[in-house]
Amino acid sequence: MAQNYVFMTDSDSDLLFSIADEKNIPVVQMPYTLDGVEYLDDNGRTSQEKKLFARMREGSAPNTSLLPTPVYVEYFEPILKEKDLLFVAFSSKMSATIENVYAARDELLAKYPERKMIVVDTLSICGPMSILVLKAHKMYEDGASMEEIEQWLLDNRLKAHAWFTVEDLVYLKRGGRISSTSAILGSALNIKPILVLSKEGKIEPESKVQGRKKAMKTLADKVADNIIDPENQELLLMHGDVEDAAEDMAALIRHKVPNVGSIRIQMIGPVIGAHCGPGTLCIAFMGKERAV
Repeated sequence: MAQNYVFMTDSDSDLLFSIADEKNIPVVQMPYTLDGVEYLDDNGRTSQEKKLFARMREGSAPNTSLLPTPVYVEYFEPILKEKDLLFVAFSSKMSATIENVYAARDELLAKYPERKMIVVDTLSICGPMSILVLKAHKMYEDGASMEEIEQWLLDNRLKAHAWFTVEDLVYLKRGGRISSTSAILGSALNIKPILVLSKEGKIEPESKVQGRKKAMKTLADKVADNIIDPENQELLLMHGDVEDAAEDMAALIRHKVPNVGSIRIQMIGPVIGAHCGPGTLCIAFMGKERAV
């Protein structure tokens, strides 16, 4: 059904470019810098992720930055000249970027007062955000209004889960999530953190286990403990360039949750990957409301 507004998101959803192309979803490309060169995340179109993780394994330390308000204006204005806009954004608790989204919206609505623009803070990023985007877009395809989709996202955003573990603690140390001492001791003892996307929309440490196998088993347990209606949803298993480990992880989940519908495996995008590093495993799904 043709709509009188445009449904849009950003690349921190890690929404595959092929899906965005197929469904005609405009995507704001988020920036990151690798070896002194700035790139824009294209959600897998040019396989930037492979290069990023390879360079990180060689010692590169990529970083990310805010997208400035004028760039958001460039993305939004051509749409608002013609139609209203629903923008589904990544978590406001992970970056101040959303303030620039709001500034661009205010500037453009002053210029085009007949238009309407709704911004939804998903309190998610990466896999769980991608799940929310696709479910919301199905409503868009079925003719739902901007307000109906906004309300659904607000009602369901805390049911989108992400549980993950990392291979090397150094990347969490760089991001300030753990101390240098914890990173050194954790690496020496082969400690693997179990991290979760919290109800506040932040990535928080939930527990620690020893060894990769124990971490993967724990992630599978978290799926079994929290998932709802597994046979009628697609889980997203995101990885930091470790597809074999992701396949093993998928097998563990299928063992723990035999009635799971499907599991789509894809690589983590470069913006999120810059913070969690190669070897990361993340499972995303819809479930009970986040408890943490």
